[in-house]
Amino acid sequence: MERCCRASSGEFTQCLRSQGLKTGSIYFPGGRAKYQGEEVNMKLVEPPWFNYSNETNWRENIDTAMKWFTVNNLDFIALYFGEPDSAGHKYGPESTQRKNMIKQVDRTIGYLRQRIQESGLESNLSLIITSDHGMETVIKTNEIHIKTVKNFTFKDIQFELLDYGPNGLLVPKEGKLEHVYSVLKNAHPNLHVYKKADFPRRFHYANHSRITPLLLYGDPGYVIHGRAKVQFNKGEHGFDNEAMNMKTIFRAVGPAFKQGLLVEPFESVNVYVLLCELLGITPEPHDGSLEAAHAA
Repeated sequence: MERCCRASSGEFTQCLRSQGLKTGSIYFPGGRAKYQGEEVNMKLVEPPWFNYSNETNWRENIDTAMKWFTVNNLDFIALYFGEPDSAGHKYGPESTQRKNMIKQVDRTIGYLRQRIQESGLESNLSLIITSDHGMETVIKTNEIHIKTVKNFTFKDIQFELLDYGPNGLLVPKEGKLEHVYSVLKNAHPNLHVYKKADFPRRFHYANHSRITPLLLYGDPGYVIHGRAKVQFNKGEHGFDNEAMNMKTIFRAVGPAFKQGLLVEPFESVNVYVLLCELLGITPEPHDGSLEAAHAA
């Protein structure tokens, strides 16, 4: 069976174990969690306030992954690096700090390829490198502050999830839905407000019982503030996934992939079903397709 190493979710690694594969997770968020009673065979979980930018630690984690493959015979490892995300948030995507961090990532990928070769895994290990989002410069000159909207008050709100970037979730109190919707609908030229039933289907987001009655999102660069301004990032993600700066990368090498092949862009949701095919397991219900991935 093909082995596969990828930055992936802890939930996926636990799902693999439930189907008989040996899995590992290194610093991936959620790696300590259980999924349907299963957890990964081997894991490293980062401590609180962990410094994700330490290049020496990155190389140590790569060495650990190679050991888990060669000594412990794992089938899949989710290997996570928290950069250049942190640098992009703190300094902005066009900053010198983020550009230097990208150089560090590039060196680390080179070290990973080197260690795969040194460990004798080139012939049976497939490596996928990707991420879950891009990064956009935050526009500070015309911010969206819900609290200042005329005729809006948080007294009409039962629950809110705001202040974490370009998205917002609101649960108005009983009888207040139409009022809150109407005052926010045209409150800011770069704010989009939807009732759950009307949220654009291309986001594949609103069709779930946990999604709130009102959803908000800002145009690229515009973050949403709620009761107080607590978001000071210079870079942010979570904007419309059709925006170019929200795009991410997909790079793959190994026996399962054609060499030197450039394929058309495809949605990241397809990566899950590709991994399932590589590992010979049955996928859970999903929205992906193998059509794009087969070209790779």
